[in-house]
Amino acid sequence: MMCGRQNQRRAGLALAAAALLLAGCGQSADTKGADGAKGGAAAGASASASAPASAKASVAPLGPGEVQVGGEVAKPYSVTLADLRKLPQASVEVKFTSAKGEQRHTYQGVLLHDVLTTAEPRFDAAKKNGQLRGFVSATGGGDYRAVFAWAEIDPGFAKSQVLLAVSEDGVAFDDAAGPRLVVPQDTKGGRYVSELNQLWVGVVDPVVDGAK
Repeated sequence: MMCGRQNQRRAGLALAAAALLLAGCGQSADTKGADGAKGGAAAGASASASAPASAKASVAPLGPGEVQVGGEVAKPYSVTLADLRKLPQASVEVKFTSAKGEQRHTYQGVLLHDVLTTAEPRFDAAKKNGQLRGFVSATGGGDYRAVFAWAEIDPGFAKSQVLLAVSEDGVAFDDAAGPRLVVPQDTKGGRYVSELNQLWVGVVDPVVDGAK
């Protein structure tokens, strides 16, 4: 008799466990269909909110005519022609040669040095004239790229007025095309980067020291 009661109790427990399991599976399916979707979205939103702002900025596509300023800087940001037009303007008359022959123009725009110092380049203040170890890469349409030594654009070391131009001969550039880099000291137009979309500040130390 005792064995019969134990077997009945075990069977009852097994049936109860099976019922709970089935109920749990049904609730889990319902949760995935409604609350689970909300929970997943909330979890995704939480993960997105916890992601660093810099990481979001690095993957965000640039808008037409927008220029990304980054690299070894404390405050990376982006700037448009509309933004540049609101800043103090400088004007330069230039003459240079290009594939089309000799060019003479008057450009108006913002000093490249001003745009880059706003991003606060990370130069080593512990080294004498640490900024002289810096360089700037300018990238334009069609992955065209030119490089400048920091001293070329720093008024503390050079007399040049390298501009992010917003107009040529009084005609404003189209907002979607972006600014044009203007380099008055150059006799050839190779570094007059058109459709500018990226300015990247770096230092030569990792390359030079790593080559030893």
